[in-house]
Amino acid sequence: MLSTWNGVLEIREAGDGREALRLAEELPPDLVLMDVRMPEMDGLEATGRIKARWPWVKVIVLSMYVEHEDEALAAGADAFVGKAGAPEKLLDIMSAVMKPE
Repeated sequence: MLSTWNGVLEIREAGDGREALRLAEELPPDLVLMDVRMPEMDGLEATGRIKARWPWVKVIVLSMYVEHEDEALAAGADAFVGKAGAPEKLLDIMSAVMKPE
């Protein structure tokens, strides 16, 4: 689904927050889709570290645990999407977050 989104040049996948940070260090992304619950370092901590290091990187936190929305936004996420939502909703939010200001 992500590869069909307009403007996607490369998709990289990390298994945990530490790997997400390592991949961002190699090549800072334009957009990160971050899960909340991951081993090693959770997505909330990784989101905070990414936004502190690269404030221009957009981060959308995805989770089936909607009770984490406030924490995700407090960590610096640009948006929060519940995994139960329709895939089109995620694509719409990605477009809104990436829209030039």
